[in-house]
Amino acid sequence: MPNLPDVVLWSIPAFVLLTVLEMVSYRLHPDEDAAGYETKDAATSLGMGIGSLVFDFLWKIPIVAIYTAVYELTPLRVPIVWWTIPLMLLAQDFFYYWQHRGHHVIRVLWACHVVHHSSRKFNLTTALRQPWTSLTSWPFYLPMIALGVHPAAVAFCYSINLVYQFWIHTERIDRLPRPFEYVLNTPSHHRVHHASQGGYLDRNFGGILIVWDRTFGSWVGETTKPVFGLTKNIETYNPLRVATHEYAAIARDVRAATSWRERTGRVFRGPGWQPRTQPPATGTGPAAAEPAA
Repeated sequence: MPNLPDVVLWSIPAFVLLTVLEMVSYRLHPDEDAAGYETKDAATSLGMGIGSLVFDFLWKIPIVAIYTAVYELTPLRVPIVWWTIPLMLLAQDFFYYWQHRGHHVIRVLWACHVVHHSSRKFNLTTALRQPWTSLTSWPFYLPMIALGVHPAAVAFCYSINLVYQFWIHTERIDRLPRPFEYVLNTPSHHRVHHASQGGYLDRNFGGILIVWDRTFGSWVGETTKPVFGLTKNIETYNPLRVATHEYAAIARDVRAATSWRERTGRVFRGPGWQPRTQPPATGTGPAAAEPAA
């Protein structure tokens, strides 16, 4: 087992400090155009983050078993040395892009990811609003394991990606200098990603790098002020309902479906998909119609 640091654990003090500083900044310099903070919303985000730590620990058991089996079966081995770690980070960020994009365009995956988009605020506590059903993410990284990357190294790279994305959940930072905006995921890019306007939906999926979006046609720059949340917002701060509301909506739509084609579509098509002759789906998808790829 490679001896790699627990990046998330070591970053917790920085998370707390930056969140407090952002809260204080809103107190000292209020911004009427910013979504800012709301106590119940921030508490829900914190509760979702704590819950995700518990459930992620449980999901790790089957995921580690599968990853270990694949790693033992492949004859390939990637050494963990100074020059391979940046390459592994690059590969993980590439597969993260497709994981993230997949979780926006396939409804059963969106049911997991919708949790992170359910807040109408956009601040550093929003970064903590994580799903409790992250079991849906592991298949996207199987290619790395099959190519000989140790499962612990994949987890390490994923943690770095997660920690990087913490600071981009803010309205207090405007656009960065142009070279940074062109290459990296920034607060400006991520505000677009969390917006609910039609032109912003299903855009800017990158984790650390925004170049994947520029390459695969999913990038949009920030022009008009984003409106955060879902196209059909949920009216609850109950963490259990926040974690499960879209799964419940899928179950209702499947139960009401009149054909197997419709049942399959309600689960595996886009969050807003519906048969032309049927009423709208009941979920909280990011788009009123099936999302563009």
